[in-house]
Amino acid sequence: MKKMCCGIGLGIVGMALLWGVGRYNTFVSEGQNVNQSWAQVENVLQRRNDLIPNLVNVVQAYTIHEQEVFVKVAEARALWNKTVADPNAKIEAKIVADRQLSTALLNVMAVSERYPELKANQNFLALQDELAGTENRIAIERKRFNESVQGYNTFAQALPNNMFAGVFHFPTERAFFKAEEGAGKAPKVEIKYPGVPVPGVTPPPAPPSTTTAP
Repeated sequence: MKKMCCGIGLGIVGMALLWGVGRYNTFVSEGQNVNQSWAQVENVLQRRNDLIPNLVNVVQAYTIHEQEVFVKVAEARALWNKTVADPNAKIEAKIVADRQLSTALLNVMAVSERYPELKANQNFLALQDELAGTENRIAIERKRFNESVQGYNTFAQALPNNMFAGVFHFPTERAFFKAEEGAGKAPKVEIKYPGVPVPGVTPPPAPPSTTTAP
């Protein structure tokens, strides 16, 4: 009887160990899937980042009075490059850096709308096409990444996996890559420099003179 009980006990322990190993391996597998999906996202984000200097050079040649826009682009690219280069940076930090860079890029494109000659420039048109293709690829990879995050979160938050996650310090939720509200619409850019004419923009009429003749 003792041997039978001992055998049953060992069987239960063995089954529990197999269950635990299976859950642990699934956490690792789901986490790796999220990380690999993000790597694909990061590749296309970096592609866009690398295109931006060429775009800025072309736009800047036509929009010499919009320096504030280009300063914001430089700052956003610096933050992105710093975050990507940091081996300890989390995906959430990279998503924040990308949002700042996306906003800066949208500002550049909004400025370009005010310059008809720039919009007809062949280099600008070619870069615009490359960026449009890159944005489409970003959307595809972002969707795949979010699907992998959904799979991980569903597994990690189900009972009893959430308790198992706490024991082995697995996160029970990974962040989705969500576009900010209104990100698909170029922001309105109004940068005014008193006394400096802006190409393509008709200045308002001068106020009538109030000076009286002597």
